[in-house]
Amino acid sequence: MDLSNLKPARGSIKRDKRIGRGEGSGHGGTSTRGHKGAKSRSGYSKKIGFEGGQMPLQRRVPKSGFKNINRIEYKGINLSTLEELASRLKTDRIDFQTLLTAGLINKNALVKILGKGTLTHKLEVHAHAFSKSAQAAIEANQGTAVKL
Repeated sequence: MDLSNLKPARGSIKRDKRIGRGEGSGHGGTSTRGHKGAKSRSGYSKKIGFEGGQMPLQRRVPKSGFKNINRIEYKGINLSTLEELASRLKTDRIDFQTLLTAGLINKNALVKILGKGTLTHKLEVHAHAFSKSAQAAIEANQGTAVKL
């Protein structure tokens, strides 16, 4: 074995033609890029959303309003739902896991207890946030509202 016998492993070279390496290659001259225009130039890269000079969709569509990037989205659960859940499960503790297994929320949700409905059970409620009316209603029945 000597240097004249060395060659790449079979299947390791996938290139059929060396583009832009003279007229003898069959792809010389413009190197398969055509004549003139942005795509024929070196360093060309198409911008995201480019539509060939037509006004792009994201600039044509009118925008309105204000989107607060710091908004915290809560899944609202009413007191009436907690009342029903407590009587069905026969428990006095409602936490994130209880709501998750009941199918009322998903695992990534932030829970806020809202004050719609009445509460008769003494409950220990664990949630990320409470409305003032919900917290007052829970504490009126000697229950506790625990923020997570």
